[in-house]
Amino acid sequence: MEAGDYATVIEYWEKAAGLGHIESHYHLSIVYDERQGVEKAIYHAEEAAIGGHVMARHNVGVEELNRGNMERAVKHFIIAANLGDDSSIEMLKKCYARGVVSKEDFVAALRANQAAVDATKSPQRDAAEAARKM
Repeated sequence: MEAGDYATVIEYWEKAAGLGHIESHYHLSIVYDERQGVEKAIYHAEEAAIGGHVMARHNVGVEELNRGNMERAVKHFIIAANLGDDSSIEMLKKCYARGVVSKEDFVAALRANQAAVDATKSPQRDAAEAARKM
């Protein structure tokens, strides 16, 4: 494959997405958003989000926000935040400041986010992070 041969990459991602590969759906959502239009991008982002891709879930929330669907956007941000996504916490902060998210929902999302982050911590990860910074 030649450098910059995006058509081939997209073709393989399409095949993989057709087989249910979540990461391929996510990549296609980004490529289609930049190149071919929003509807294909949304389809692939939703498929990736349903499959558990956290960034795709956040991106679907952003798209819902852009469309004016605040309730749906908040639901997506809460799900992504519960899975440890900090950018969704930031969006929820903004929604809370505007009165779109209740204090109870915001606090619950913060707690779930922290629990998800804490679940990924381990001495081995800390050691690897310290070694990476050297």
